[in-house]
Amino acid sequence: MMPDPLAQVIGLLRPRAAFSKVVTAAGRWAVHPPAADPFYAAVLEGACTLAIPGQSPVPLGQGDFVLIPAAQDFTMVSQLPPPVGWLDEPVERAPGVFHLGAAGTPDVRMMIGYCRFGSDDAALLVSLLPERVVVRGARRLTMLVELLGDEARAGRPGRDAVLAHLLEVLLIEAFRATPGPSAAPGLLRGLADARLAVALRRIHADPTRAWTIGALAREAALSRSTFFDRFRREVGVAPMAYLLAWRMAIAKDLLRRERVSVGEAAQRVGYSSASTFSVAFTREVGASPTLYARGPEAGRAV
Repeated sequence: MMPDPLAQVIGLLRPRAAFSKVVTAAGRWAVHPPAADPFYAAVLEGACTLAIPGQSPVPLGQGDFVLIPAAQDFTMVSQLPPPVGWLDEPVERAPGVFHLGAAGTPDVRMMIGYCRFGSDDAALLVSLLPERVVVRGARRLTMLVELLGDEARAGRPGRDAVLAHLLEVLLIEAFRATPGPSAAPGLLRGLADARLAVALRRIHADPTRAWTIGALAREAALSRSTFFDRFRREVGVAPMAYLLAWRMAIAKDLLRRERVSVGEAAQRVGYSSASTFSVAFTREVGASPTLYARGPEAGRAV
């Protein structure tokens, strides 16, 4: 059975829960969350609006889920927005429960959270994914967000491991619920194309193979030129650039997390010799495999 490229990317990102809380709101309100970490939210009751500069406002209602994988500027506002420039400071009403807007009975209840990616290659991997995911009536996602919140507050044994696995499931569920053809160029849009999906899965199943444009085009049952143009349009990069990026993402994980030798890393990502791999790795990463493997303190150039 061929591997699932989406699951592999999420696995390499190594997500972990950073913070989770319940947010209630009433009346007119607006909040500008810190754009430091990937953000997700499930609307449990009521409705509100997601506002991202330069984009059309996105209305959110009960059962809707939103995920913003990379830190970016955005604001959450009430259905009837307050005056321009208005921002509320969340007030903590109970441990893990914050309130926005008027002091009356809440008309909106959300579960929100932030996560962090443990991968040193997070920026590259996230670039393969949509910059924003909105899923309507996402009961399964809402349940996962509630489970994450419950687990984060409970403090039971094995908490961190459970949170990490729940977060992986949440991210995979969110991305696969996104209609591929309507996504921005990237992995999801490529997987939504039946021909390109075959080539992408072959790359992920066998990154050590000496792939060429011709060989991948044959896997996709397309001509070389059609495959190349279609891949670059749908995935956002050329096929060989995608292959190289995937090999380097695997190599980084092998060197720093699994602590394998440079020679073994070279072999496991398809290079015939450690020296050839070292040249390619240094050119792409900005540090030699040996220096990179020592960690961020040694690899300031990475």
